Amino acid sequence: MEEKNSSFKNEFQVKGEDLLKRVKEIIEEGNVRRIIIKNSEGKVFMEIPLSVGVVGALLVPVLAAVGALAALVSNFTIQVVRKEEE
Repeated sequence: MEEKNSSFKNEFQVKGEDLLKRVKEIIEEGNVRRIIIKNSEGKVFMEIPLSVGVVGALLVPVLAAVGALAALVSNFTIQVVRKEEE
């Protein structure tokens, strides 16, 4: 029996100063399983797994880390793994 992959990926190019804002927007959109932040060469800096139980105060340290990361590099690729709509 074949298991259907019920997710899809999007990628966005962002400047360092826009990274935190864009990550917050993506989280607010919902239906996101994972956010992967890479540099322009494709090196993964951070993976943020998101689930239904991850809310508010639990995201504060993660968002602080994203903000610190944004200060280090000028260009990023954000890969968003979304739960496919049924």
